[in-house]
Amino acid sequence: MKRPAPTLLAFLLALPAVVAAANPAPADDYYGTLEPFASQAVYFVVTDRFVNGDPSNDQRDQGGEHPTFDRPVPDAPPGESDNVGYLGGDFKGVVDNAGYIRDLGFTSVWVTPIVDNPDQAFTGGEAVAWGGMFTDRGKTGYHGYWGINFYKLDEHLPSEGLDFAGFTRAMKEQRLDVVLDIVTNHGSPAYSMPKMQPQFGKLWDRDGKLVADHQNLAPDRLDPRRKPLHAFYNTGGGLAQLSDFDENNPAVLEYLVGAYEQWIDQGAAAFRVDTIAWMPHRFWKAFADRIRAKKPGFFMFGENFDYDAATIAGHTWERNGAYSVLDFPLKAKLTAVFEKPGSDFAELGKALYLEDGPYANPYDLMTFYDNHDMARMDASDAGFIDAHHWLFTARGIPVIYYGSETGFMRGRAEHSGNRNYFGQERVDAAPQSSIFAPLKRIAQLRRDTPALQRGLQLNVRLKSDEAVFYRIYQHGGQRQTALVMLNKGDTARRMAVTDYLEPGRWRDAFDGRTQQVRNRLQADVPAHGVRVFLLDAPITRADTRARLADLMARKAPNAD
Repeated sequence: MKRPAPTLLAFLLALPAVVAAANPAPADDYYGTLEPFASQAVYFVVTDRFVNGDPSNDQRDQGGEHPTFDRPVPDAPPGESDNVGYLGGDFKGVVDNAGYIRDLGFTSVWVTPIVDNPDQAFTGGEAVAWGGMFTDRGKTGYHGYWGINFYKLDEHLPSEGLDFAGFTRAMKEQRLDVVLDIVTNHGSPAYSMPKMQPQFGKLWDRDGKLVADHQNLAPDRLDPRRKPLHAFYNTGGGLAQLSDFDENNPAVLEYLVGAYEQWIDQGAAAFRVDTIAWMPHRFWKAFADRIRAKKPGFFMFGENFDYDAATIAGHTWERNGAYSVLDFPLKAKLTAVFEKPGSDFAELGKALYLEDGPYANPYDLMTFYDNHDMARMDASDAGFIDAHHWLFTARGIPVIYYGSETGFMRGRAEHSGNRNYFGQERVDAAPQSSIFAPLKRIAQLRRDTPALQRGLQLNVRLKSDEAVFYRIYQHGGQRQTALVMLNKGDTARRMAVTDYLEPGRWRDAFDGRTQQVRNRLQADVPAHGVRVFLLDAPITRADTRARLADLMARKAPNAD
């Protein structure tokens, strides 16, 4: 074969460089996550306990000899109260205050389960007591987690023209998505009743046909092989006296998928999955595959009440259904830091898992400091402010429990005030709380700042009362770096940054003032304050690019 002439050979060798020059490679991508839901910030309400917008749906006469409305927890200390009956909160109460939630800076509202619950108070189990847990005698299904028909909307929630589809539509008109809390592990309490109650332990389908009945029998007395109405349930028991669904029965999966597809059709934008740890990964993979076949990319996050990251991380892996999870390990550190003056920001770094962690992607986790299943954070107003500054600037998708914008019922656990009624008067008075305005300010900033939603987190220092870090988002034509400075101390302090600092014109994210920066950015940060500076330009420093490339490579080692 004849060799090409030297001049032709030189041209052929140079051709790739010519083509590359004509079509330059895109700038390096740096991001924490590309998950669309990462742009959200979630306000969580126990619907019955938020606002009673429509008293006509209260069902105050329901329950007969076991009434359901207004059932105070006995033996409350003087001046204290809790309630295990319905108190009237409904869809209209949420819609009436959608503007309040949106203006606070939130983009989604997570509501407790909407499915039909029993029409009486439960007579089995152990009697509800002040501060008790897993005690259900005298309690009602006001919370929604005791489903008896997963296809039917509970009658306490809708108003005329405001069924679930109408609710999600009304919220969307207010620029808010609805996150629906779903249960697949169990139905209503099912046994230990002195006398069988007409709905407990039963399950109906979309046509109103009875498909399961515990018949007030203890789980080990069920006979699923010979009695079809027992076949939905496990015989080994589960949580409290709840009817525990058999994850190995294909009919259970079909029933639940059909029900939750129905609520997606009516506008549910994402799911929070209750008690995800109580069903095996194979069930959740099958469930996720079915849901996402209908709605590709549908976002779901689970509740595995465990503070070990390695334990809860398995839910996030692709082979197990690629669920996000509520970030319990970080929650433990958040309360340890923000409940206690003089604590060290370094504690938070231990639970971020930005490198080589067990999660498929730590940036997709739901971050929070309390909720309805635990004691509310017992912090000062300043502690709540500091916690919000962290949650709305650091990695993860923030979730705030209703009333936290005022420190409502701080420190109170279930059956001692955690789920107390908030009400319209408290909503109207909320802006007077010293917690409210700082939350609104930082939540609105995150809502409008891609780097704070999706950016890779590069820590400069987390030490004592100071936290300084970057959030860097460089993808799809967007180039934004946020430099965050947090001060949880009682006095103002001057902070300076040189590490990984990109030269350029930086903009104060709050007041818009700009400054030309070369190799040092210095700012005064108020007591319990936050400063955020933005640079809308690509990263050019070689050491920063190398560090970011390393973070990109190591943030999601388990993304199988």
